[in-house]
Parts: sequence; C-alpha cells; structure tokens
Amino acid sequence: MKKIILVCALAVLMFACKSSSATSTKTDRKSQVAIKGDWVISAVTYPGSQYVKVNSFQLADSDCFVGSTWKFVSNNNKGSMALTKANCVSFSSPITWFVNNEGQFVLKVLDAGVKAKRVRDGYVLKLANQTETSFQLVDRIDVAGKMTDVVYQFQKAN
Repeated sequence: MKKIILVCALAVLMFACKSSSATSTKTDRKSQVAIKGDWVISAVTYPGSQYVKVNSFQLADSDCFVGSTWKFVSNNNKGSMALTKANCVSFSSPITWFVNNEGQFVLKVLDAGVKAKRVRDGYVLKLANQTETSFQLVDRIDVAGKMTDVVYQFQKAN
C-alpha cells in the first residue's frame, strides 16, 4: 500500500513540475497590435560592442541590422524583414512572430515558400520599453562566459 501511495505522489509531482515553453503560452494581443506596422532598427547596443562582434540571428554582424526594415502584421503573425545597409550582406525574408503573455517575442525567420511549422529554429527575445513609436527587443547571449543583453531599438517608420 505504501508503494502505491509513493508512486501516486511521484506522478503528481512530475505533472506539477511540467515546464512551459515560450511557444506554448497564450499571446499578448495588446502588445502585438501595438507592434503592427513598419519599423526600422535604429540601434543595436550591448556592452563591449567596440571590441566584440555579434552575429545576430545567425545572419549578419549586429551592426548590419542598423537601418534594417521590419514589417509586422498582427492579425496573422506574419511579416518580413530586410537588411539593406551598405558594405553588409543584403538579405530579406518573410517572418512569423508573436508576443506571449510573459513579454517574450518569439520570432522565426523563414525561407521563401517554407511554412513556419516546417522551420524548427527560432528566437525568443524579451519585449521591452514599448511605446506607440518605439520598442526594444532584448536578446541574451554568452560573451566569454558572461550573459550579455543585446538590445535592438526599433523606431516606427514614417
């Protein structure tokens, strides 16, 4: 009898400790609607940026993202992004995105013609300092064993 009670107690503990992923939580519609539209990254900042290069989203040097254009459509969580800075790799792609209730911005960069459900890799960033005309996405990266915040500053496009 004691073994049955012990097994039941362990089963309850295992299900009670279930972790939640960034993609399985509900969306924050208010934050998503506020992001709707055309945006430009006005700055990418992080400690030691003058000494350390960061390869953002496994696409290009973080400096190449300054001036990049982003379009967010909130009703279907799709959009696009384009890198166009001189002396940088030129890149454009459709994206899917959403903001969850924990303030996390979940992003997938897609290849043309590929459905989002087929893309396994994505990025989870923190949404911060959101206003009508600006917001920040904060990525946490490891630089020489120290966790560092990379801040992407978005400004509303005219």
